[in-house]
Amino acid sequence: MLHAHGSAPAYADHADQVAGEGEVLVRVTAAPVVPLDLLCASGTSYFGARALPYVPGVQGVGEVVSGGDLPPGTRVFVATSAGMADGDGALAELCVVPASAVVALPREEADVDDVALAALGLSGVAAWQSLAWRAGLRPGESVVVLGAGGAVGQAAIGAARAQGAGRVVAVCRSGGSAGRARAQGPNAVVEIGEPDPAGLTEALRDALPDGADVVIDPVFGWVAEAALPAMAPGGRLVNLGGSASDAATLSSAGLRGRGLSLLGYTNNALTADQRAEALGAVARLAADGLVGVAHEARPLADVEEVWRAQQAGGSGVRQVLVP
Repeated sequence: MLHAHGSAPAYADHADQVAGEGEVLVRVTAAPVVPLDLLCASGTSYFGARALPYVPGVQGVGEVVSGGDLPPGTRVFVATSAGMADGDGALAELCVVPASAVVALPREEADVDDVALAALGLSGVAAWQSLAWRAGLRPGESVVVLGAGGAVGQAAIGAARAQGAGRVVAVCRSGGSAGRARAQGPNAVVEIGEPDPAGLTEALRDALPDGADVVIDPVFGWVAEAALPAMAPGGRLVNLGGSASDAATLSSAGLRGRGLSLLGYTNNALTADQRAEALGAVARLAADGLVGVAHEARPLADVEEVWRAQQAGGSGVRQVLVP
């Protein structure tokens, strides 16, 4: 339960949840702590400062208890608006969500445990649909994944391969980030350190002499600036975030001369069917060991410790809380 904006939530008793009209009561089995949770809880996000106290957690995996059209016991993924609107989220034993925010997980995904699936969650959705829907990736095209050591980046490597990319190049920091990226099986890994746009451009040109057809970009800033000159004519850069910087300086001549496209992406633009399609796709890939996100399971009782560690920068390994 979050009692003050900018603080860590406390592990405490909470009143029993009851599903109303058009809602579903879900018993949560795994819920990750993600950057959006911390942003919302800061009270300074573009969503505004939501009413306190509330239970954070914008996503999770669990099973239906009651409500809606799905039988009790159905394994589901849930997305909540906790922190974006007033109300409680998934970092709890039970949560109530609108029926439209519940996605049933078919039986063929049973080989993926709940913690691994929760770790992928909406990061897997973003990775899949930024490629399939926003970039319109075509078989044989080359893909560069920036921020490849992060959750979206890790998932995007496997998603690109599954969608038929001819070559996938991961860009990430050295150390743990590079290890997480390599574990997803890209064709090449380009490691970066201090800002060096010219050096990164050259490294990407070496890795992809014909240029990158698609760039998946959760970082922006100087990293995106360096990727643009290494893109192929007609290339598409899809931006999902700004972890390096919210601003970048781009060349108009470079954009026009090679007919490049800059595309923004947010999961909030997806229809319910698009979200369900992506969740099903990444869950099936995860069951086959073809996509994943480095993660660690922690008891829900450790929520305050996990939260403070994430506020301090974290380890890069997604923390998933298990009630």
